[in-house]
Amino acid sequence: MRTKLAFCVAAAIVGLSVFIGQFNVRAQEVLPYKNPTLSIDERVKDLLARMTLDEKVAQMMCLWMEKPNDTTGIPKEQLPSGGKFSPELAKKQMPNGIGQIARQREGFDAKGSAEYANTTQKWLIENTRLGIPAVFHDEILHGAMSGGSTVFPTPLSMAASWDPELVSKVFTVAARQTRIRGTQHVLGPNMDLAREPRWGRTEETYGEDPYLTSRMIVSVVKAIQGNATYANPTIDGQHVIATGKHFAGHGQPENGTNIGPLNISERLLRETHFVPFESAVKEANLFSIMPAYHEIDGVPVHANKWMLDTLLRKEWGFRGTVVSDYYAMTELVARHHVAADLADAAKQALEAGLDVELPDPNVNKTLADQVRSGKIPESLIDQAVSRILYQKFQLGLFDHPYVDPETARKLTDTTEDRELAAETARRSIVLLKNQNNTLPLDRTKLKSIAVIGPNANRAHLGGYTDPNPPRTVSILDGVKSKLGNTVKVNYAEGVKITKEGGNWFGDKSTLNDAASDQKLIDEAVKTAGSSDAVVLVIGGNEDTNKEGWAETHLGDRDSLELVGRQNDLVKAVLSTGKPTVVFMINSGPLAINYVSGNVPAILEGFYLGEETGTAAADVLFGDYNPGGKLPVSFAHSVGQLPIYYNYKPSARRGYLFSTTEPLYPFGFGLSYTTFKYSNLKVTKPSIGANEETTVTVDVTNTGKVRGDEVAQMYIRDDVSSVTRPVKELKDFARVSIEPGATRTVTFTVTPQKLSFYNREMKRVVEPGTFTIMVGGNSVDLIKQTLEVK
Repeated sequence: MRTKLAFCVAAAIVGLSVFIGQFNVRAQEVLPYKNPTLSIDERVKDLLARMTLDEKVAQMMCLWMEKPNDTTGIPKEQLPSGGKFSPELAKKQMPNGIGQIARQREGFDAKGSAEYANTTQKWLIENTRLGIPAVFHDEILHGAMSGGSTVFPTPLSMAASWDPELVSKVFTVAARQTRIRGTQHVLGPNMDLAREPRWGRTEETYGEDPYLTSRMIVSVVKAIQGNATYANPTIDGQHVIATGKHFAGHGQPENGTNIGPLNISERLLRETHFVPFESAVKEANLFSIMPAYHEIDGVPVHANKWMLDTLLRKEWGFRGTVVSDYYAMTELVARHHVAADLADAAKQALEAGLDVELPDPNVNKTLADQVRSGKIPESLIDQAVSRILYQKFQLGLFDHPYVDPETARKLTDTTEDRELAAETARRSIVLLKNQNNTLPLDRTKLKSIAVIGPNANRAHLGGYTDPNPPRTVSILDGVKSKLGNTVKVNYAEGVKITKEGGNWFGDKSTLNDAASDQKLIDEAVKTAGSSDAVVLVIGGNEDTNKEGWAETHLGDRDSLELVGRQNDLVKAVLSTGKPTVVFMINSGPLAINYVSGNVPAILEGFYLGEETGTAAADVLFGDYNPGGKLPVSFAHSVGQLPIYYNYKPSARRGYLFSTTEPLYPFGFGLSYTTFKYSNLKVTKPSIGANEETTVTVDVTNTGKVRGDEVAQMYIRDDVSSVTRPVKELKDFARVSIEPGATRTVTFTVTPQKLSFYNREMKRVVEPGTFTIMVGGNSVDLIKQTLEVK
């Protein structure tokens, strides 16, 4: 009996040993989805087959306010910033994993952000069944929006450079500063067109024109994604996935107020607002799209299958993820009233083609139950999750999930990064007026100078900027640094634009009282009177134009006039008779009629970033010759709106007692030298509809100093089956020319640049004549004719 029992025990032990050995062998085998030698498609297919429904739906959600952080001791008003990752909370809030985590930089510097990302990824890999890493996302409007990162000029300011190569350098840096912190996906660039200047988000755009914006956007997307393509999708450790937003037409809201409806025709959408997005998809292989909050023709974009699937994926060939704007899916219920409840909103958005809900699980958490009840086929979930997983493999997260915190610390806001910020600011400044060569200021003839104005002593950075930038240089700082001890620099605030002083995150925008402003004006007059010249720094701030993201956080205006008593300050300073220069620092185009008519020299910077003062001083004192051009038209008043240059022939007949012409036209900008355009030629004056030709023009620097000029080519289809704009920008080149020298600039005319959507909504090139117009802005142009047979 004992022998038999001993034999059985021995056999059991042997059997158990064999089982354990086999288990260990299987455990050591690399599962296909973890095998880096397989294709992304093979890895996605294997992983998706192993996932439960709940695990799949978890990939379609994100955590922000609900991040698993222990925030004990952090004041409520500072949330969700800071806090320490909590494994206990993680078990509750992402038991099945998570698709994305939002803004892990909040409350951290570069090193702290990297450490937080590593801790989170390690928990997900080691504590969820399949170990799927998360994608971290953040903002990248004009640099990485994270503590310590370099703050570049806003997009509207950078657009004034008309320099796609420059913005490519900027966003190569911004992508690197983002990725090294452990973030792999950014919610940018903003591809909207600034067609409504009352809109508070105008600063986030690259201007009013589809062509200029598309050239900038293609450069930005390629830089952010490291030139990854749909055919070769791998994104390295210095780059991230870009998101085109807000698809589409967000920059022309009804009434000028954020998220207002857009009701224009499909033809106009295709020829204006869709252009930057289509270019980003077809030329730059954009990997993510964010729909806009608004509706188009009664259908909210987050539930618009024609836009998110038929047009985007089937027609354009988009191969990426569609992510919601923050809380926009709940708006289908709460604001648009097209969905009965959150479950209905989730179903409509999924069927339209939306993949990921940002920033917290409000709507998509209903999807699993809807699949189980038969309301939604699991195949739709699989389709979305496949795209989400594809990007995680594309980013290398399964093979290299961690980042080096020391690298994050060392490579954030380097000396080279700051110099690039300064150079970008210099190239973005626009000279609007220079009567009697008031500029540049001759420091050898000055004993004192007054720097006056509400924007003089602070570098206003605009929206989507971390509240703790690493460095800022105000114009007052820049002038002091430039002049040193050789010239006395006097300062006065002049007036307050708002009592808050410019707080993009704040909910209040309060005008100053008249008595307080008058006292400041009186002090400014005394300061100007005791100085040899005046630099007057006025405009707007982050209180007067910004993203109006709620009824309690407004950012749009019903006027384009200077806010507060700034015109009173200008009048008072001019009354002293001192040579005066106005330097505008503001969000978007303003109706500066009095300033334009009375101040001898005007510079426009928009928001120039952390090196505002460095660049401004270089331009003011002639160490840099401004060469920027306006990416937007400036109106005389809101009564002229819309004021964009590429209007239709029946528009702008005229006003009683006023003009339809802009205060400053699109593409306008002066220099400390002058340029002459001549010898405009069309290389082949007659071409077929499928042929190309080139246009050449000579640009001569007729002044005494070296300068940059942006040569611009516009085209007009003289007779067409549907009405066409009076002119459309179709090429440009920024060139640097020595005094007395001539540069021949060559432009390309392609069928794409001559085509339009006909009455059957087909893109065609119709035979006939085209007027080719070239010059230094959209008004002062020389012409030639091109014939298409």
